Amino acid sequence: MMDTPMFCFQCQETAGCTGCTKRGVCGKTPEVAGLQDLLVFVTKGTSELATKLRAEGKEVSEEIDRLVTTNLFTTITNANFDGEAIEERIEKTLAANDRLLAELSSTDGLSDASLWRGNRAGFAAKARTVGVLATEDEDVRSLRELIIYGLKGLSAYSKHANVLGKGDEGIDAFIQRALAATLDDSLTVDDLVALALECGSYGVKGMDLLDRANTEAYGNPEITEVDLGVRKNPGILISGHDLKDLEMLLEQTAGTGVDVYTHSEMLPAHYYPAFKKYPHFAGNYGNAWWQQNVEFEKFNGPVVMTTNCIVPPKESYKDRLWTTGAAGYPGCGHIEADADGHKDFSAIIEQAKGCAAPTELEQGTIVGGFAHSQVFALADKVVEAVKAGHIRKFIVMAGCDGRHKTRSYYTEFAEKLPKDTVILTAGCAKYRYIKLGLGDIDGIPRVLDAGQCNDSYSLALIALKLKEAFGLDDINDLPLAFNIAWYEQKAVIVLLALLSLGVKNIHLGPTLPAFLSPNVAKVLVDNFGIAGITSVDEDMELLVGEA
Repeated sequence: MMDTPMFCFQCQETAGCTGCTKRGVCGKTPEVAGLQDLLVFVTKGTSELATKLRAEGKEVSEEIDRLVTTNLFTTITNANFDGEAIEERIEKTLAANDRLLAELSSTDGLSDASLWRGNRAGFAAKARTVGVLATEDEDVRSLRELIIYGLKGLSAYSKHANVLGKGDEGIDAFIQRALAATLDDSLTVDDLVALALECGSYGVKGMDLLDRANTEAYGNPEITEVDLGVRKNPGILISGHDLKDLEMLLEQTAGTGVDVYTHSEMLPAHYYPAFKKYPHFAGNYGNAWWQQNVEFEKFNGPVVMTTNCIVPPKESYKDRLWTTGAAGYPGCGHIEADADGHKDFSAIIEQAKGCAAPTELEQGTIVGGFAHSQVFALADKVVEAVKAGHIRKFIVMAGCDGRHKTRSYYTEFAEKLPKDTVILTAGCAKYRYIKLGLGDIDGIPRVLDAGQCNDSYSLALIALKLKEAFGLDDINDLPLAFNIAWYEQKAVIVLLALLSLGVKNIHLGPTLPAFLSPNVAKVLVDNFGIAGITSVDEDMELLVGEA
């Protein structure tokens, strides 16, 4: 039983880099934190039951697979603050557990997560016994949470692929097997380390699945100039990661006189050929997620949050903030999909028609679209620039942005990089430097944006392609350094994916995860060269060779 109102340390901004105990830095209340803990707990039960069914040679339905991934996605940082919506998911999961339990031939050895049943009146009390701190051993707890957070990130990517008609039974079976394993007290630290790396290898598969889903639906991203200004029509701002939601919104707003703008992680949608046919797809508005309190207010029109990265809204625009999918916020409108996956955005469109046009934040354009297909097309040019000595080093600066002042480190690091270096990026960390005007090398922009956080897969493929082009045996022999910012659980699966590919000496900041115990952190340092950041000048000397 916890002796604090809550305990959560899954994101980079957790209080004191140890854990939020009174209220989440993200704005999550203790009540919602407890419900999320309970949702993860009963989903572990679902996963244990499904894994046992597979062991008996029985099929597990797609409905169960989707339930597990959606549940985990719902508990990612900044995704869902709506306690009632989470209670409904707990009830739905308990009902599913009943059905799975009835299908099992043997119930021997099942955990409390599979067998517990309760109602809303008892949710809070149970939640206090099943959270992070229920695992007493610090190192086991650390590794279990590392695996769970990786699975949350993997579930998010799987969910996006699923809505585009792509699924992988092997990935779903692994998510459930690994989640069930976090209930197994017989697993050693070594067992859990191995499982974390296996999670990384499935992370690669999950990102490949989503990459194929996106590119088959919308084409390969291509070099694109994205407008940063505004037009005179009213607009709808769409944020998050779900491209299917954007497609439906663009279809439904066509001919209405309402423009659609992207925000934060939705920026890379402009790089896909399929979206360029919409003349009312206006441009990108604003910056990374954490500035939305200012930017959403100035946008004037409705905002659609398709995934995580919600900042608790001001009353001044709360009635204009809408959620969909796994996202949710109490008091805000929510758009549900019908049985066929269709979403009706008409209420949002009607609201937009009565709003003023967006207030301009900036002018100009930014360039992106450097996913693996586009970079492969430039491969000869890139290799030639390296061999000619024009490009000395590539610096991977992918990941997440956040509100801590220490994140100015990444802007300063990018500004101080020698002019013969190129930044490879993906995720919202790019907002720290993509607008700095860092120029180009032989026509190759010095900031190559591959897209969303899941497009870190592109960066891995690019590195592997360069390894092949230079005839190297080891990816770590490339003129390539990793200086990655992290914030939430999708960054965790990206990190585990890179480790599973053999990438070493990754620098991670602005702080190392609070959920890494000293012993687990030592394992990562000793075996993979994981390190934190120091000062810009020290890291410049270490990663690039000069201060």
